[in-house]
Amino acid sequence: MELGVYSFGDTHRDPATGLMVGAHQRMRELIDEIELADQVGLDVFGVGEHHRADFSVSAPAMVLAAAAERTNRIRLTSAVTVLGSEDPVRVFEQYATLDLLSDGRAEIMVGRGSFTESFPLFGYDLRDYEPLFAEKLDLLLALREQETITWSGRFRAPLDNQTIYPRPLQSPLPIWIAVGGTPASVVRAGTLGIPLAVAIIGGAPARFRPLVELYRDAARAAGHDPASLRLGINSFCYIADTSQRAAEEFYPGYAQAMTQLGRERGWGPATRGQFDQLRGPHGSLLVGSPEEIVEKVLYEHELFGHTRFLAQMDVGCQSHARVMHAIELFGTRVAPAVRAALRDAGTAPSAAAGESVRGI
Repeated sequence: MELGVYSFGDTHRDPATGLMVGAHQRMRELIDEIELADQVGLDVFGVGEHHRADFSVSAPAMVLAAAAERTNRIRLTSAVTVLGSEDPVRVFEQYATLDLLSDGRAEIMVGRGSFTESFPLFGYDLRDYEPLFAEKLDLLLALREQETITWSGRFRAPLDNQTIYPRPLQSPLPIWIAVGGTPASVVRAGTLGIPLAVAIIGGAPARFRPLVELYRDAARAAGHDPASLRLGINSFCYIADTSQRAAEEFYPGYAQAMTQLGRERGWGPATRGQFDQLRGPHGSLLVGSPEEIVEKVLYEHELFGHTRFLAQMDVGCQSHARVMHAIELFGTRVAPAVRAALRDAGTAPSAAAGESVRGI
């Protein structure tokens, strides 16, 4: 299993100093965090796209390109690219460029977007939310297969025998679909034979098992071997030296972020009781000591048989120092234990097998 971290580059008020951590400081911290993740042996780092004040990253490819020059082996992916409000030609060019700069470590994780600010920002009608994504995914997949392309659709000017450069080092450039629980998106990924990343940020992970089975069933029906497809789980995760310390450090930022999100979407405020319940053995939050995180990652692997796990650690007002320590624990204590357990159980894919499906 690949293990990694993803971030939206949250801006916040530092809990230790009370000072506001703005986009400039947060961007520099984020590059340091990616560099550390590479140094401690994690496999992937993802950076998400948002267009609002509480997140610093609106252009993930630029952040990842900066990180490419500070890292050696870690894979660099968007998490996610809001494809419905993007131009697929520019997305492909940017990540092909990133792939060249990183010596073949770039990936694209596309999604419809859980926030919608980018649609009016770039002149799109939210009533076209679903067909925009479907059409632009079709074009993006065509671009990675064809150097010269003729294509037409509803929402973009047609391409008539146009050549798209540069071409990436990897062939094909890996493209994932990320979902939050929409069955239609899961079926789309399975039908196309594209790797799927499932975001589980609330409730019980076991409730997502039918969604994963739907993905594999759709792949099978379309003639793809489900065993060859890659599956990722993305979740909130925070690690400290002890379980109590992890909970006390993570909860304030988590509660702040989830309460703000609740105001926007009609949910109630986050409570400590809910938080503690979600930290339990069968809840969606991976917050605790290294040993607890190992147990929970392995529990979810029993549920899903996934090939990648990405942890979002900097939710809300987490300080940079604490996030750095959590990444260090993830790489030095959690990752080796998870890999050893899967290897001993005979479920860890070989390096050759991982390479054979990497570009799907």
